[in-house]
Amino acid sequence: MFVISYRKVFLIIATILMLGSIAIVAFVGLRPGIDFTGGSLMQVSYTENLPVKTEVEAKVAEQSLGSFTVRETKDDIGQDGYLVRTKSLTEPERKSLETTLTSFGTGAEITRFTSIGPVIGQELKDKSVWAVTGVMLIIVLYVAFAFAGIGKPVGSFAYGFITILVLIHDVLVPMAVISILGVVAGVEVDVLFVMAILAVLGYSVNDTIVIFDRVRENLIQNRKEKKIKTNIAGVVHDEVTYTLTKPFDEIVGEAVHSTMSRSINTSFTTLLTLIALYFIGGSVTQTFALVLIVGVLAGTYSSICIASPLLIAYAKWKEGKKVSS
Repeated sequence: MFVISYRKVFLIIATILMLGSIAIVAFVGLRPGIDFTGGSLMQVSYTENLPVKTEVEAKVAEQSLGSFTVRETKDDIGQDGYLVRTKSLTEPERKSLETTLTSFGTGAEITRFTSIGPVIGQELKDKSVWAVTGVMLIIVLYVAFAFAGIGKPVGSFAYGFITILVLIHDVLVPMAVISILGVVAGVEVDVLFVMAILAVLGYSVNDTIVIFDRVRENLIQNRKEKKIKTNIAGVVHDEVTYTLTKPFDEIVGEAVHSTMSRSINTSFTTLLTLIALYFIGGSVTQTFALVLIVGVLAGTYSSICIASPLLIAYAKWKEGKKVSS
């Protein structure tokens, strides 16, 4: 299996992706949306004669609302318009801004207005961090429980921690993409982004567990059982030891090979749906769909080209450590 034969290459690529993503997120950062920072978001749509962006920015600047951003967007029925983000607006300020935005262009209409306070934004941020942390902890415990009893050559908790390492990769890559798009296109992080990250976690762990479960089945089918009786303090105990009839890397390679078509086909059909959602769905769900698209691609790569090579690398490291000691 080429994934196993060239595992060092795939692990080097994964390391570069993870370190690069960490650097981007750390130094560029994510652009927080209204859900996290608090403020007001107003969307105006025009049936025709979309005004120039600089004209809209000039009109908003006349309102003396402090810092603001204007971004081109489309409403749920495909009409062009602008998304104006400002500080939290009072009712007179909101009415004034609404009047300004609808005073030019043709068929101008305010299609969306959202206001959220910074206290709620901080609460949402804290809950988001706890949600992601909780999901990862539960995954480790579940995988360790599900793979209990395998023992050799890799313990059950190793499967859980390798799964988490893979999930970190799957989360960092879309975060890095959104960080870059935040600078280039003004893409912001909101609650939908957190929901997309959680969805990526669920999708990726499913893909990885399918491969690991096949590894477990292959281990059971390719091992010999040997019972040894031991006498401890006059009490006879039966100890069971296992020896593999095939090399561990060959067993893992067969597991990857037998599940690869399933992983690729599942990811392909999922991507078709997400691409349709990105281009045909409303502007509100575009970032959500984009995060899922990147996450699915990263998850497919990691479950095939990272999880299994990591498993073999850990097994060989453990074996080398045992021999040296």
